[in-house]
Amino acid sequence: MYTYIRLRWRLEPDEAEDLTQEFFARALQRDFFIQYDPARARFRTWLRVGIDRMIANLREAAGRLKRGGGAVTIPLDLAEVERDLATRAGAPLPDDDELFRREVARTLFTFAVDALKNETERNGKTAQFRLFVEYDLEGPDSEPRPTYADLAAAHALPVTQVTNHLAAMRRRFRILVLERLREMSGSEAEFRAEARDLLGLEPG
Repeated sequence: MYTYIRLRWRLEPDEAEDLTQEFFARALQRDFFIQYDPARARFRTWLRVGIDRMIANLREAAGRLKRGGGAVTIPLDLAEVERDLATRAGAPLPDDDELFRREVARTLFTFAVDALKNETERNGKTAQFRLFVEYDLEGPDSEPRPTYADLAAAHALPVTQVTNHLAAMRRRFRILVLERLREMSGSEAEFRAEARDLLGLEPG
């Protein structure tokens, strides 16, 4: 949401953070989430429209937010988001719906990577996670992706073991992405449609 507000409304970080906080404060005070009807719209579309409506109304009323304003705020860790935005500076923006769609997909994948990392640390499988990162996530633009044989040599493992580890990590990653997507979907039909649209996946 913060990224969408920053890019769509072309705001500075402080104001975008205030508006993100303001949206959640208003949403909770006015039972915004309870009012969601999955028969009328996808959750992410309904959420985006709610954000845009709030900001448009504030601007129309000349209600520029003041830092703090007496409201209780929740600290947002936005350093990583700002670093990512810096890498995209000057790039053309897609239309509003596509922009929000991309950010939702990025958030889902970020959550799943973090959850998988924490899981593997608890289960003593950090080596498997590292293989997954090196082969599936890092992929430098200027160099070819390492082969399974490259990874096997670098980690002193048989190629068959690299294959098995990567397959296991990908299965678990897929499960984590779909679990979070199901949580944010208003119905089974929406979940399946979003899995196809956002992730190109067909849930089993």
